[in-house]
This record gives sequence, structure tokens and C-alpha cells, in this order.
Amino acid sequence: MADKKDLQPRLPDLTDPDQRHEKQDVNIWAIGKVGIGLILTTIISLFLVLGVFRYLEQQDVASQPKPPAGVEVQQNKLPPQPRLLVDEPQDLQEVRTSEDQTLDTYGWADQQHSHVRIPIDKAIDQLVQRGLPSRPGLDQGAAGTVSIPTDSSLGPKMQQPGGPLAGQLEGNQGK
Repeated sequence: MADKKDLQPRLPDLTDPDQRHEKQDVNIWAIGKVGIGLILTTIISLFLVLGVFRYLEQQDVASQPKPPAGVEVQQNKLPPQPRLLVDEPQDLQEVRTSEDQTLDTYGWADQQHSHVRIPIDKAIDQLVQRGLPSRPGLDQGAAGTVSIPTDSSLGPKMQQPGGPLAGQLEGNQGK
């Protein structure tokens, strides 16, 4: 019978220079061949795809209908409105400039109805001088029939204090 010591793997003797590294390394030539094969396959695929694109482009040009004789074809014809913005920052600047010009100058808002536009600074000054319009006060006759919200409630007062039977209860309490 074999001893248990014989079954255990033997560790290399690191004092011996021949056992300090593995003798069989990775096969560099096999890895290089695979890399070269991948590069060649990529290049061949690139040329194949470019060839297919050129073929399809020629097919598309050949399938385009020819314009009738005597009809001029405009190459730079713009599509109908609305078009995409070409220079968005410039367009935004133009919109802001026109809005500022509307807010800061006098002009007609509606000339037929004699409505004019004044600069916003002047309008604010006039509003401060004249004050804001307010609602007219409620007359006493209508105040009895209208429910008015109280300061402490979340909404209008829906019923009188004491509940819907408060008037009947007051008459019975005296008896």
C-alpha cells in the first residue's frame, strides 16, 4: 500500500534554478496567427460592406425616375414650412430681441379699437399710482343669503352654527 505522503503533490524545490519557472509558455505564434486572422477578416469585411453600399447606391441612382424633357430640376429647393432650425441660438436671440422691443417701446396693440401698447416700466409705474382694481363690496341684503368663508375654515361655511336644526332647538329650549 502506498503512503499518504506519496499521494500528496510535490512542491517544486525553489532553490533549484531549473524549477523556478514553467518551461512551457503560451504559444506566441498561435496567438499572433489568430490576431493576424482577425485583422485580415476585419479588413476584408470592411471592403465587402463598402462594395455592397456602392452597389446599392448605383441601383438607387438607376431606379430614380428621369424628369421629363424641358422641366428644370432645382437642386437647392427648400421644403415647405415649418422647417428645422438652422441656427437655434441665433433664432432664440432674434425672438428675445423682438420680445424686448415689444416690452420696451410704445406702439399700437389694436389700432382699429384704439388700444395702445406702452413700455412695461411705464405700465408698472401707472399701476402703482392708480392701484389695483378690487371687487365691489357685498350689500347687506345679499350678505345674509351668501355663505362667506371664515378665517379659520378651509372652505366656505356650509351651515349655520349649531347645525341645520339650530333654529328649531332654540325655540324648544325656552319651553
